[in-house]
Amino acid sequence: MTFEQGLLISVYIFCVGLFGLITSRTMVRALISLEPIVNAIAINFITFAYLLNNKETETGELFSLFILAVAAAEAATGLSVALSIHRNRRSTRIDQSNLLKW
Repeated sequence: MTFEQGLLISVYIFCVGLFGLITSRTMVRALISLEPIVNAIAINFITFAYLLNNKETETGELFSLFILAVAAAEAATGLSVALSIHRNRRSTRIDQSNLLKW
């Protein structure tokens, strides 16, 4: 895979995730749409690490592993918040949720 192909795949995945995030009406779909965005960022780090071709430190791969670990924690936390809101409100629609307002 060339550098340009890696970036094009990353941009495509990012745009799909962004479109899903913009058009989502429920919190669960918004959280699911965040995952392709994070994966596109990880693909960018790996692509740029291969471009630099530094054999002593694999910072792109290591940084992408940290990103995926944080994304997994974010998904678990977000889904637990969405489940708690669904139990209390019986709806996970974003436009109907006013729990964070004072």
